[in-house]
Amino acid sequence: MSLSLKNVRKSYLLPDGTRLPILGIRSFEVNPGEQVALVGSSGGGKTTLLNAIAGITTIDEGEIRVDGIEISRLPEPSRDRFRAERIGIVFQTFHLLPAFSALENVLLGMSFSGKANRARAKELLERVGLGQRLDHRPAKLSVGEQQRVAVARALANSPKLMLADEPTASVDTANQSKILELIRTACRENGVSLLLVTHAPEVAAAFDRVETLSQFNQPGQFSPQGVAS
Repeated sequence: MSLSLKNVRKSYLLPDGTRLPILGIRSFEVNPGEQVALVGSSGGGKTTLLNAIAGITTIDEGEIRVDGIEISRLPEPSRDRFRAERIGIVFQTFHLLPAFSALENVLLGMSFSGKANRARAKELLERVGLGQRLDHRPAKLSVGEQQRVAVARALANSPKLMLADEPTASVDTANQSKILELIRTACRENGVSLLLVTHAPEVAAAFDRVETLSQFNQPGQFSPQGVAS
């Protein structure tokens, strides 16, 4: 499996000392090369789930495997390196550095894994239609073009898994389908599995496999022993 979750639980400690359960997932998998849309409402745990898969957020218990490696058991420095080498992330907000060009932003994304490759960065930007905009800083790019830079950066280190967090939320309706097709095509051409989370049914409708987070995420009810908590 490109991605496998087993008995995953995550909660947050509230100021009054009680815990707020966010994730309670008995089982969830994404196969190599598969593209999955995950639909959920705001505040339903979508971003927490992606952060847990990426190793940005730790889980309380359970197992998360990416490309066969149990990322949930790695120490933080190892999780950071693993994420840089094997997981691509497209955020809702692009997180481009404003003082750097499109090409430099992609190269910086590569640098976290120690594999900065100028030729590959240029190739990826050309592939997403920005071959003539390599030296433009984000302020000189349209919103749609900035998202394209973010997609190229996410593919820079040849990840095994792409996580996309509401990637069309910051673009207008006219560009929504273009960005979605760009991400899906780029993943397909590079053999990358894709897990895309969205609250928009029209975005999910483009996928063959659509999952609803509330159907398999039961925070506060699921425990590995099957006892409600």
